[in-house]
Amino acid sequence: MSRRLSEVFKQTFVVENRSGVAGVIGSQMVAKADPDGYTLVVSGIGSHVVAPMVNENTFDPIKDFTHIAFLGGPPTVLVVAPDSPYKDLKGFVDYAKANPGKISWGSPGQGTHGYMIGDAFAATAGIKMVTINYKGGNPAMTDLLAGHITAAFMSFGTTTPYIQSGKLRALAITSDKRADDFPQLPTFTEQGYPALTGTTWFSLSGPANLPPAIVDRLNVEVRRALRSPEIVAEMRRQNMETRDMDVPAFNAYVRSEIQHWKPYVSPAQADAKP
Repeated sequence: MSRRLSEVFKQTFVVENRSGVAGVIGSQMVAKADPDGYTLVVSGIGSHVVAPMVNENTFDPIKDFTHIAFLGGPPTVLVVAPDSPYKDLKGFVDYAKANPGKISWGSPGQGTHGYMIGDAFAATAGIKMVTINYKGGNPAMTDLLAGHITAAFMSFGTTTPYIQSGKLRALAITSDKRADDFPQLPTFTEQGYPALTGTTWFSLSGPANLPPAIVDRLNVEVRRALRSPEIVAEMRRQNMETRDMDVPAFNAYVRSEIQHWKPYVSPAQADAKP
């Protein structure tokens, strides 16, 4: 995306990695930047929906930012070891209900979509599981493959090669429909959990009070880039889902996501085992 925008605007879009706290570190820096259009942030559900709910002292995801354009993201998938006794989601839930606290599940860390989906699933299914928050998806994947945890809620893009090779068994996915390349994998909605629909989406945002002309132009060019064959192919390769939304539609989407997931996330959940 940065390459495409650089070509269109005849200026270099420099990607500067400011990692930490599920995107909060970089987002806090951008929230304090001048609203001149030269400092933007890759925002998303982790940094601008979940994290502010877990820690109310981060920032206001609406008042402190100008939300520009939707980029896309992969759905989240519940995976277990292939030799586990859980053949489907119902079997998983039945065991968890009969054995409270016996299932340990890993998330990529507090403030991530996997973290939120896992908690939302437990609350919706009425089960008790032990939450293990990792510093990223790779450590969680390593422990799951080694048998140290029972299950994990992970990005579909991260788990795809393990599911294809048979090293992991997928029980449910948060897409609103089955993935084209995995028609055998049912969605959470199909299995009685319609609230667990969504993706680990990413977006483009800037500091509050960005000039509307800049916002509109960036939105148009991002959407045009997302329709290009090169980026469409790359998004498909990474199992990234996207949507075509203008500025008002995208801002309405951000607000709807905050309201949708708010019942499942609270500051108290930050006390989950690290």
